[in-house]
Amino acid sequence: MKQEIHFVTGKGGVGKSVVAAALALKKSQEGKKVLLVELGDQSFYKDFFGLAQVGYQPVQLRPQLSIALWTGEQCLQEYARHLIKVETLAKLFFENAIMRAFINVAPGLPELAILGKVTSGPRKHGPPLPFDCLVVDAFATGHFIALMEAPKGMAQAVQFGPMGEQSRSIDACLRNEELSRYHIVSLAEELPLKESLELSERLNQEFGVHPELIMNKIIQVPVAAAELNEAAKENSDVGRFASYLYTQKTHQEEILNKIPPRMGKVQKLPLILEDQPWALVEKLAGMLS
Repeated sequence: MKQEIHFVTGKGGVGKSVVAAALALKKSQEGKKVLLVELGDQSFYKDFFGLAQVGYQPVQLRPQLSIALWTGEQCLQEYARHLIKVETLAKLFFENAIMRAFINVAPGLPELAILGKVTSGPRKHGPPLPFDCLVVDAFATGHFIALMEAPKGMAQAVQFGPMGEQSRSIDACLRNEELSRYHIVSLAEELPLKESLELSERLNQEFGVHPELIMNKIIQVPVAAAELNEAAKENSDVGRFASYLYTQKTHQEEILNKIPPRMGKVQKLPLILEDQPWALVEKLAGMLS
């Protein structure tokens, strides 16, 4: 079985982390051994799920579902240890002040290290990653493009040798839609949708991939607009509530109509009022197709 890689991105505040958790849970319920990966040095899920700790090494959340938090430096250190084999030498390499400074300022190196680890399974290169499916709660839209461009940039800068070869291999894996899939989470609001459509266009033009758009927190109003408009004329709390719903429903439909047909697959997830994190994630997982 080929390892699936799912990248979930979107503008900050649209709920991409919760959607990523729901997608990971859904995949695990399908029988796959899933790793939910956070990027960066702070964990959203630690507080969201009330976990004791989320770190570099995967910890099990549920049957078939584990979680990890990866930084570029940690990914690079693990890869170096895998190649160098001798722990003392690896330690000497990374505890050197010059090398640490180089890692921190080298353009795209942390992003390249992260993507090297994410794609290590399909490429069969690097430390073993024993999961059928990786769901990456990736950076928000702007930083996500920088993440995607890192292998291509490194391959152009270093055209020969192992670094160039591995960069081209990572880039090819990202462009292979049988291995890597992309999910852009948005809200039915102007700015998030604009950013999402721009990101989708760039991913399509620069990488030849076709992201899925997930419209999150859609307010479902099971009443026709005409009925709401009529009820809104009443001078009462019901009338004011009907007016609010009519405005929301109309605005939401205007935004959804701006999604171009070329976008391809679009999913709509409803606004769910739920204060229990796992209950919310389970409900969303049940609605994802």
